[in-house]
Amino acid sequence: MLAAPAVAQQAAPTASPTARPKVGLVLGGGGARGAAHIGVLEVLERLRVPVDCVAGTSMGALVAGAWSAGLSPEQMRTELDKADWDDMFQDSSAYADLSLRNKRLAQRFLPGSETGLTPLGAVTPPGVVLGQKIKLFFNQLVRADRGEPQIELLPLPVSIVATDIGSGERVVYRDGSLTQAMRASMSVPALLAPLQYRGRKLVDGGLVDNLPVREVRERCGAQVVIAVNVGSPPLPAESISGLLSITAQMVALLTEQNVVQSLASLGTQDVLIKPELDGITAGDFGKHRAAAERGRVAAEALAPQLRALAVDETAWQAWQQRVAVRESAVPQIDEVQVAGLLRVHDALLRRQIEQQRGTAFDVATLTRDLDRAFGDGYYQSLDYSVQRIGGRQVLRVLPVEKSWGPDYLRLGLQLESNLSQGSSYLLRAGYQRTWLNRLGADLLLAAELGSSTGVSVDFYQPLEFTQLWFVDARADYRRERVDYWFAEQRLAEYRTIRQRLDLTAGMNLPRLGQVRAGWRVLHGENQLETGLDLFRAFPERNGHGLLLALELDRLDRLYFPRSGWAAQATWFRSNDHDYQRLFTELRAVASVDQTVLATRLAWTGSTRGSLPLSEAGRLGGFLNLTAFAPGQLIGDDVAYGHVRAEHIIGRLPLGLRGDMRLGLALEAGRVGVPYAVQKRNGWLGSAALYLGGETPIGSVYVGLGRGSGGAVNAYLFIGTP
Repeated sequence: MLAAPAVAQQAAPTASPTARPKVGLVLGGGGARGAAHIGVLEVLERLRVPVDCVAGTSMGALVAGAWSAGLSPEQMRTELDKADWDDMFQDSSAYADLSLRNKRLAQRFLPGSETGLTPLGAVTPPGVVLGQKIKLFFNQLVRADRGEPQIELLPLPVSIVATDIGSGERVVYRDGSLTQAMRASMSVPALLAPLQYRGRKLVDGGLVDNLPVREVRERCGAQVVIAVNVGSPPLPAESISGLLSITAQMVALLTEQNVVQSLASLGTQDVLIKPELDGITAGDFGKHRAAAERGRVAAEALAPQLRALAVDETAWQAWQQRVAVRESAVPQIDEVQVAGLLRVHDALLRRQIEQQRGTAFDVATLTRDLDRAFGDGYYQSLDYSVQRIGGRQVLRVLPVEKSWGPDYLRLGLQLESNLSQGSSYLLRAGYQRTWLNRLGADLLLAAELGSSTGVSVDFYQPLEFTQLWFVDARADYRRERVDYWFAEQRLAEYRTIRQRLDLTAGMNLPRLGQVRAGWRVLHGENQLETGLDLFRAFPERNGHGLLLALELDRLDRLYFPRSGWAAQATWFRSNDHDYQRLFTELRAVASVDQTVLATRLAWTGSTRGSLPLSEAGRLGGFLNLTAFAPGQLIGDDVAYGHVRAEHIIGRLPLGLRGDMRLGLALEAGRVGVPYAVQKRNGWLGSAALYLGGETPIGSVYVGLGRGSGGAVNAYLFIGTP
């Protein structure tokens, strides 16, 4: 494939091949605005302007590297079209592919709160985005599946500019891994984690040389420089009001200073292209086609100057042949190696990799497999390379374990208010120790403080290296105040104490869920705080017995999914008090364009005997008969169902997963054996109107419900359930 395919072209004045000056192309940084470079390249190819070397910073490094590696501007447009930019700036694997244990961690704790606890103190992740998916995108873009492109071996000389964040030095890569250099140059400080490469910690080259004019003069002795400046101007003072805007302004000011110096070095023979990019920010990757078009327009406006650098068709063909990158065949993989693991056993990583020996390398499948493996939560990055070793094609998987692990602090927050019961809050903290032994034992200590108080200990021990089989021991203690209702009047408040011990063994069902069986011990008591002792006739029945549980979860998101399904069934038989409790739940979600349709069906009841108060089913609360207070309806044989429709009215900014929705739910519920007098028995109805979505601080919603008999309630919720 040629780096710059020949294009039919109208006659134009051309420079003599022997007399033409050496031309250096400079592609500046600017985030998403850098897609304008693609349009500039299209014009250079149309006009037949040969280039002797190219240098790039940040997004300019991506375009320069891809062009030197053989991608045409048209191919770059296609690849950017296929990229899911919202997903690329999220390191987390698809929720549906996480293990059930990690899904429950995500439910209890805020993902962004993970902090490493090391002998040197608390250590936070090196960036908001670690860049896992970005690096794999670079691999796919430059066809690293056929061998990692080495900068010094590319026919068209290319230079990639980065910054050593430790020393502040300008670092220029003229050799080594192309994708590593591209990744380093795009590491925006505080957003994208720095890259450790060749003993340096590297960040965005824009801090020291956003428009590397000097580099092309030094690299190939460029006599004429074509410089494309796509940087964002500093913000006006009135727009700077918070930490994020101050950080962005600091980067913009540093960048602008070195750009001014580069522009001052341009002479009358050089060509400066500055596309009009108003309305496109550094984060607007979804507007890459608009940016490319504006780059093309800006270059076309300078066509007279550029034509002076053009050559005739014969010379153009010769230049194309000289810079052509010959496409090699997809290799047959003879061996798969996993290198660099210290704590994690390689069998755990290998179980995710489907690439077989003796078959053609499937880069799309490997990218998917590495994404799933990343969801195990043990890695800072997962990369790969294809190398020819001793006449064999070896696929090397290159994991880097978290530098801030293996012990972590996690936090959760819950703020809730409703008309019936007022406001409540809950703070949650968890201390997790991973890889306590070679099989991957995990200890989680958690504590809650607020409207309820509790502590829990969970020890999880896999039984073999792939962690398919496991044993688990969990103990919980919780103390909370619980309201009880009589004829829809809140007449009593109890202090409830619950203690539970589960000893289970089970099997992980990959990308599906978990099944387990074991022994449960329960202890509970209710102490009247205020009001009437309505439930004296329902003393707690402590006991122990057999526990069976099945939990399947294929929803695509934790709080507000767009597709998928989930099913759960838990059965407990008390040997002491001769009762059996069964809880079942089914959820299903589908979407059509911007509308999400969902349903939930649930049943709690005894299959033998009668349930004790602490194990009874409850209705009331948001999307659980919304018009009634949380837990207002209590008893045995409790059924519930709803259907809801949600319209997506907005999406979170780049790098954040989730959206905001306006929803309507129609609900029905029944308490077959009420434990308190209800005004109405049989099936009760409720309708809910709400606004909510998934955010970095958990789920957020505000809703209003109206139900049977004129029951009304309103809710506000922020945080983790």
